Amino acid sequence: QLQLVESGGGLVQYGGSLRLSCAASGVTLDLYRIGWFRQAPGKEREGVSCISSSGGFTNVADSVKGRFTISRDNAKRTVYLQMNSLKPEDTATYYCAAGRYCSLQVNEYVFWGQGTQVTVSA
Repeated sequence: QLQLVESGGGLVQYGGSLRLSCAASGVTLDLYRIGWFRQAPGKEREGVSCISSSGGFTNVADSVKGRFTISRDNAKRTVYLQMNSLKPEDTATYYCAAGRYCSLQVNEYVFWGQGTQVTVSA
């Protein structure tokens, strides 16, 4: 069974950058499309970005377009989310997930990590 572990979250100032990592174990990662999601307190979980199994196709939510970039290294079994120009509204717990399709919809994903907290101060 595929297991996912996120890392790289933390506290950053407005306009700063962070790179999140999603490390996979248990099953080869290149069988799966990977999505990044986030959930702020009191809000629904929302899709941020996703990437195809080869990395040749990506999708990014309008709210982060031009600021966040997803990438993957299948040899390292890791998917990354580079987050630049961070804003306070980006504050949330960020999750990675694995599924059969590159989608920003929560219900398209089967395996989930435990999440990593990102806090952006004003």
